[in-house]
Amino acid sequence: MSLLSVKDLSITYRTDNGEFQAVSGINLEVNAGEMTAIVGESGSGKSTSAMAAIGLLPENASIVSGSISFDGRDVTQFSQKQWRELRGRRIALIPQDPNNSLNPLKTIGAAVEEGMAVRSQGTKHSRRQRAVELLERVGIDDPERRYGQYPHELSGGMKQRALIAAAVALEPELIIADEPTSALDVTVQKIILDLLDDMRDELTMGILFITHDLAVAGDRANSIVVMEKGHVRESGVAANVLTAPQHEYSKRLLADAPSLSTPTLTRRTATEGATSLLEVEGLSKRFGEFNAVRDISFTVARGTTHALVGESGSGKTTTGRAISLFSRPTEGTIRLSGEELIGVKGKRLRELRQKIQLVYQNPFSSLDPRLSIGETIAEPVRNFKRASRRDANKKAQKFLDLVALDSAMAGREPKELSGGQRQRVAIARAMIVEPELVVLDEAVSALDVTVQAQILRLLDELQKELDLTYIFISHDLAVVNQISDTVSVLSHGQQVESGRTAKVFAHPETAYTRELIAAIPGSRYRAGDLNLGL
Repeated sequence: MSLLSVKDLSITYRTDNGEFQAVSGINLEVNAGEMTAIVGESGSGKSTSAMAAIGLLPENASIVSGSISFDGRDVTQFSQKQWRELRGRRIALIPQDPNNSLNPLKTIGAAVEEGMAVRSQGTKHSRRQRAVELLERVGIDDPERRYGQYPHELSGGMKQRALIAAAVALEPELIIADEPTSALDVTVQKIILDLLDDMRDELTMGILFITHDLAVAGDRANSIVVMEKGHVRESGVAANVLTAPQHEYSKRLLADAPSLSTPTLTRRTATEGATSLLEVEGLSKRFGEFNAVRDISFTVARGTTHALVGESGSGKTTTGRAISLFSRPTEGTIRLSGEELIGVKGKRLRELRQKIQLVYQNPFSSLDPRLSIGETIAEPVRNFKRASRRDANKKAQKFLDLVALDSAMAGREPKELSGGQRQRVAIARAMIVEPELVVLDEAVSALDVTVQAQILRLLDELQKELDLTYIFISHDLAVVNQISDTVSVLSHGQQVESGRTAKVFAHPETAYTRELIAAIPGSRYRAGDLNLGL
């Protein structure tokens, strides 16, 4: 008997425009000690199906048909009291967004202990010991100190690890993991996935794993369910689905997955005589006694892409913000077309900020919710070029078209767009002032594989059309392989390796780079030809 069985499940949402069918006729199973992965694009119904399995659908959602059975009991008509008895103790959830899931008024230790405290499990002392042990096990450094810290004091990756620690604290029989590793670098991702594997073995725990990463699904899952537009397109044993997909949608997902062995984008060759646009030399940044980056040096040829890779806390974003003129380095030089950027003030600083644009990881938080999409894209033109509202809006329409967004979207608000659409808006806003250099800070990390592939192709096209130079910050080495010409590998604020991307990935010189590459998911298929980030 399956631990979790979903049969013919259909769910609708009530909206202002009537009822919307989110999932239709879904079938899936999770066996004890096994992982079932649900893969598909954003909006495919993955999270809706998972939330139904733990009784956390929003108020405007209704199960209209089908059944959800946990340990042989149909839970579709469970009361809130019955669900409270199950949640945490027998079924646990690892949510996708740690920023919205941790109470800002509670310490990390209190968050991990909460389930144990509610269930009156152990003493105060034993709960603390258990919490510290779990924080250490999920890869959080100095767990004793982190125990007493608040969410705002931790990085996004650390907060996600704390959520995972909280989910496994009561050793549940089933874990529902909604994109739990999407924001983590490859080495931390491996730690988390290894932990979940260990708990599967130790506790015969079942896992329903929602992901857009086919390599993770292929590496870790026993079964895979492929969803599109609320329907299951294909399901079965992971190896069969990934090596011999039957549905056209599954084939497209595999084709869009970034690969370390077969880049899908044609990179231009930066010759020795190419003109340098950006020169970074001896860059260091200290925050008090803490050295965020130390002695970073690299050169970027005009019209090419230089990637910054490394684990969370390696100094990637700090370096990117210094180049973007959002922070001043403690030491070193940054030159754009031979001009020193550090120390520039006043009118010239304003002019340089037009030449260097930054695209953030989270487009939703970087877009003003009060402005329409058209106003958002037009705003930099009005600010930097003093253009009239009419001229700015006209140019905004042009750049909406350039990033493949319908002109009708100009009147919409950010909340009305998907994550991929919002990222296109953020890119259009950066490009509209015609910069020379664009810094992309994890600009595709939160996107599903199909949208990610679209954005990467868009960036490649814009680079060629507008003669742009990119600094591409990412923890995804397969994506970096697709888009970058050169790369710097950072570790603990220091540059450990730099050079042509193809050479660095094929022949890494340092143990750290080799560890990064070894941590990339997809080991089941390394000997084959699958396009799974290998």
